[in-house]
Amino acid sequence: MDLFSLSWSALRAAVAGLRDEDFGRPSGCAGWLVRDLVCHLVIDAQDVLITLATPATAEPTRDAVTYWNVVDAPTGDDPLDALTVRLAAAYQEPWLLTFHLDDVGSAAGRAAGLADPTARVGTRDEVLTAGDYLGAYVLEWTLHHLDLGAHLPDVPGPPAEGLARSREMLERLVGTAFPASFTDRDALLVGTGRRAPTGAERAALGGTAARLPFAVG
Repeated sequence: MDLFSLSWSALRAAVAGLRDEDFGRPSGCAGWLVRDLVCHLVIDAQDVLITLATPATAEPTRDAVTYWNVVDAPTGDDPLDALTVRLAAAYQEPWLLTFHLDDVGSAAGRAAGLADPTARVGTRDEVLTAGDYLGAYVLEWTLHHLDLGAHLPDVPGPPAEGLARSREMLERLVGTAFPASFTDRDALLVGTGRRAPTGAERAALGGTAARLPFAVG
């Protein structure tokens, strides 16, 4: 839960430091500009608030790692992705979008800090402890932090602790470890298909290279 707060605070601070013109630049998410990604983060923050306010009594069916699934690589053509683009455009001015993220995002951060990690919550027809649910979002925040700065080199990157934990989660999810020569950042970028491996990286990956990408959702 501490890593949730650390990674979420760092991501929101990175968004707060963007210039207006940055919102029209591409992000690391296929088909999305930076403004679309920030709008998605607003929706993510709402999901956190909704889930933490949705108690469950059944036994947990997922944990922080198995909350995620390996899915087809995004193309930008998904109807929900297209809805995010239209919603982001409706904000018109970047400050309106950043204001909404700060407002809802701060509330999500406070709710996470107040949550009982052992309490059970329901989301996506699954049950998790609040601690596992918030732990799952470390991967979400870290990957989207990388997406935010994909074409904006001045944007500070995600915390090292979040990168390390996210790599561990991805490796556990897909059942394979990335080579020790890969930095945590590169393991996440290459592993999830956010960039293609170099020749040397492909050689180091061996048979795992043929299984890429491991897109998660």
